[in-house]
Amino acid sequence: MELRLSERVRRPDFQGDFLKMILRVAAAGNLVSFAGGLPNPVSFPVQELAEATRSVLSRNGERALQYNNPQGYEPLRQLIADRYAKKGLAVTTDDILITNGSQQALEMIAATLIDEGDAIVVERPCYLAALQAFHLFNPVVRTVELTPEGASPEELQTILERDRPKFFYTVPDFQNPTGLTYSEGVRRRIAQAILRSDTLLVEDNPYEELRFKGEASLSFHKLLGEQCVLTGSFSKIVSPGIRLGWIVCTCKPLWEELLGYKQRVDLHTSVFGQMVLDEYLRNNDLESHIAKIRDLYRHQAEVMLDALQRHFPEEASWTRPEGGMFIWATLPAGLAAVRLAEEAAKEGVMIAAGDPFYESDRNVPTFRLNYTNSSDEVIEKGIAVLGRIIRRMMAESGRVGA
Repeated sequence: MELRLSERVRRPDFQGDFLKMILRVAAAGNLVSFAGGLPNPVSFPVQELAEATRSVLSRNGERALQYNNPQGYEPLRQLIADRYAKKGLAVTTDDILITNGSQQALEMIAATLIDEGDAIVVERPCYLAALQAFHLFNPVVRTVELTPEGASPEELQTILERDRPKFFYTVPDFQNPTGLTYSEGVRRRIAQAILRSDTLLVEDNPYEELRFKGEASLSFHKLLGEQCVLTGSFSKIVSPGIRLGWIVCTCKPLWEELLGYKQRVDLHTSVFGQMVLDEYLRNNDLESHIAKIRDLYRHQAEVMLDALQRHFPEEASWTRPEGGMFIWATLPAGLAAVRLAEEAAKEGVMIAAGDPFYESDRNVPTFRLNYTNSSDEVIEKGIAVLGRIIRRMMAESGRVGA
């Protein structure tokens, strides 16, 4: 038999190949890995979720094991809406769709909005799994340069006027991969540009709750209303393995199309998982749990930043995040992060070279470091190895650093 695959799945998947490698490394667990975006498993509420599971099955087992509403379990949607209300966002249960993690949310948005050849806009660099999801639908991908204050409003304005993109995808708080956070001024200027266009803004905010420095940020949804689609996830504040995320869409025609697509693709997200999570959230102090995660990640970020200062050459640089899970490092001029990743892997250390986070840039000097899934000792060991390799690469290229 000749297997006749679709053109969609036969297209090269640069980001996907890299993502599979990261997940394999995470599953292996026998390397020093700063490559994945993994929460620290010590934060997982194992016993509490076990108790919630027993409670759901004993009190409501038949319903938990039956087909359910494609929109999602209403009590869980109410909890999400209530949390948004505390942040001053006008969101109701009828604006929320429960998804299989935020990755499905991105795929649903892309499938609903993108025709082949349509323009979209992403950050440069961009979350690699978002690029992977968008590429399935073969758009023309425009990119906006990230500055320390956020995406360039001037570049975005030019693209909006020239290309009329379907949407601008952004991770405005502790961005993946850079760890940067948009300033309020940049948010307002971007919102003004979006409001003058017919482009949607997709605000992907899985790290928002993980702020351990500074003040809470202004949501684009507050500035844009129905012209902003929000995505969120329980992966970073409860557990990624439960695979529960959501979409907030107050534009009703779009919401109806998203719901229809969701029903066609998988009928509904596991109601059993939704009911267990809802039970856990109602019987435990989520805010206290998140506060403990913030304290843990603050410490781990400080440990890594201190190690970078001591082990990396002064010609290297890196971001200093106020939350989230990532530091974005830049090598001395003339060095490529792909080469660093190759050499580091030989010594048992994995990093995320910057190339898959770009639409087209290759052999870039930037790379992502995840600090949340390593002990103090592992961070010290891994950063020391990277520093030594960077100095060796500098010496081989004729630069100071040996």
